[in-house]
Amino acid sequence: MFSESKVTIPQGVEVSLENFILTVKGPKGTLERNVWYPGIDIIVDDGIVTIKTESTRKKVTSMVGTLAAHLRNMCKGTTEGYTYTMKVVYSHFPIQLKVIGDRFEIGNFLGEKHPRYARIIENTDVKINSEQVIITGINKDLVGATAANIERATKVRNRDPRVFQDGIYIVHKE
Repeated sequence: MFSESKVTIPQGVEVSLENFILTVKGPKGTLERNVWYPGIDIIVDDGIVTIKTESTRKKVTSMVGTLAAHLRNMCKGTTEGYTYTMKVVYSHFPIQLKVIGDRFEIGNFLGEKHPRYARIIENTDVKINSEQVIITGINKDLVGATAANIERATKVRNRDPRVFQDGIYIVHKE
């Protein structure tokens, strides 16, 4: 079985491969990713990147599609960027939000005296509107991980989650 995936590079994006480090340069920035996997060959050629394998193992053939998806995400990130919109929900105590360096502070969550913190991963921007938190960046993995950190920091503990639905939740991804 022969597995192959081709990714067309959009206008204004440069892709290069050196020592299994795939570099994508676009108008919004540069992303790098290690794409080494045994049995997989990657060829960059005139606006088309070909990812192929001659292996018959399912694990290797599925990795061809995974690497192609990573490349498409990198191209989209360097041209358009990624934006996650989160909604602040509270019914009992008003939540106070602040961005302090690389930490996101959540104060007065469920009336707690001590604030909760979520880590903001590098190369992501977090903006707070009154009832929304907007996370932007060019790396889909880092933007999603920052949103997950914020969502995880507002997990309700030791209370009935049907009654206490307070938190910060992802409502839209672009």
